[in-house]
Amino acid sequence: MSWPGLQLAKSPQLRLVMVAAALFWLICCGLVLQRYYNFYPTYVSFDQGIFNQVFWNSLHGRLFESSLSSTESSAVMQGEVPDVSYQRLGQHFTPALLLWLPFYALFPSAAGLSVLQVTLVTLAGFVLYALARHYHPPTLSAWIAVSFYGATAVISPTVANFHDICQIPLYIFGLLLALEKRVWWLVWLLAVFTLAVREDSGVVLFGIGFYFFASRRHLWLGTGLCGLSLGYMLVLTNLIMPLFSADISQRFMIEQFGQFVDTEEATTLQVLWGILSNPVRLLVEIVTPFNQTLRYLLGQWLPLAFVTVISPSAWLLAGFPTIKLLIQREDITSLSLHLRYAMSLVPGLFYGAILWWTQHPDLFRRLRFRRFWALCIGLSLFFTITSNPNRVLSFLIPDSFQPWVYVSPARQWQHGQAVRSLLAQIPAEASVTATDHIVAHLSGRREVLRFPMIRLRNDTNKVVRMDYGIADLWYLEQYQIAFEDYRKSLRLTAERVTDLMTKQYGLIDFQDGVVLLRRQAESNPVALAAWSDYLRQLAPILESGELSRTALPSATKL
Repeated sequence: MSWPGLQLAKSPQLRLVMVAAALFWLICCGLVLQRYYNFYPTYVSFDQGIFNQVFWNSLHGRLFESSLSSTESSAVMQGEVPDVSYQRLGQHFTPALLLWLPFYALFPSAAGLSVLQVTLVTLAGFVLYALARHYHPPTLSAWIAVSFYGATAVISPTVANFHDICQIPLYIFGLLLALEKRVWWLVWLLAVFTLAVREDSGVVLFGIGFYFFASRRHLWLGTGLCGLSLGYMLVLTNLIMPLFSADISQRFMIEQFGQFVDTEEATTLQVLWGILSNPVRLLVEIVTPFNQTLRYLLGQWLPLAFVTVISPSAWLLAGFPTIKLLIQREDITSLSLHLRYAMSLVPGLFYGAILWWTQHPDLFRRLRFRRFWALCIGLSLFFTITSNPNRVLSFLIPDSFQPWVYVSPARQWQHGQAVRSLLAQIPAEASVTATDHIVAHLSGRREVLRFPMIRLRNDTNKVVRMDYGIADLWYLEQYQIAFEDYRKSLRLTAERVTDLMTKQYGLIDFQDGVVLLRRQAESNPVALAAWSDYLRQLAPILESGELSRTALPSATKL
């Protein structure tokens, strides 16, 4: 395959792309690693632990098994005990993760997965540049690539915890480049890789196929991609995934598209029929909430100087993934530029922009427009930074201004040291339950749960209690003044710790608001006294909830 412009010495534009890519990789890696090693919580901290345990179990021959993922299954939500042999494929069908198992074998940790994610997205930018060079001169191609590295929908999901959608830009850009080079075997291989990312990634591929069909550029290819992606999604979600668990119909379809059906559980076929048979409801879901929808779309269009708004190709390519996000119930997650779903629109929008520029090459020659485009990229970076995406900039930017919530880097590091000292006391083979932002550090083991859960079914089919429990109340304390959900979590965690200390668990250490419990152990008197003092400090907060002063532990009681 011939890659245009890859002679670095003769291509200052490629050097620009390489500088942008290097800065993107170094900064993003630095940010995700400092957040991880400082134990700083994010919106989806728990997911990092799930993916790490899936990789860890797969590396040890137990493909896609995860006790952490089991805690989010419909069976557990209905009262069953989490199971170490639960296979996550019933929730999300993600065989493409196995492609990166050799990488995980070299860097077996949740931190390694974060670096992998940044690397995959960085590589996607290079493939995008090569794709743009197929149509455009080096300068315009470089601007498109730099726009990619400056897009909020690229940066923010990249610095989030690891997620499977980070593979999609690389696969789709690679597929389109292979298509332009007429390397057909690679086109279909990358199509299969895209489908293997997760059960709904076929929507992205369907959009690509729909464009080729509607534009008649590659009629048969478009028909094939549409048929392959739609057939795969329907067969997978209705026949294959239910073999692993009932989560797809009992949880995910209802949580995301339950407004289109009247039942408590639904298959994808039932949801699809509900959508197609109710066009008025579909239109309402697409445009509402209007302000949030408009802000989301403007954020997606901004780094490309809004040319995607007037690009018919971009609408065809990204239309179906956009509709899927707009009609999901979970507006907070689906309409957030900072979470993984936003990245699924990126390939279609950027390829649509490449195609639009083939019809309007003269506009780029205008200095005024290039200045406007540079301003758009700058604004995209500005809005990304000031939004503190996934709290990677919390060492610089307060998490709340009114009321003020800010933890200095030195204080974050000090707290991280306390957590590390407690983790060092947990044996590598011990079972453990941990709070969200700590669980990823402990997820490279067979038996691990999300605090406050303490029971699971082990490999001998026996229900057992966790050997250790570790819970961080300090971060909850810092945030509770500004966020009600943290205040509630603080009360519930304090209650649960107190309850466990009266039921088979001893407090063996307590440092900086972090408790370490061990089953069938005597409580450490020094740690117990420190915990009691800490609860008294929290009394004004706890008294406003269900935990009262009578719940404070005493040495004699324990």
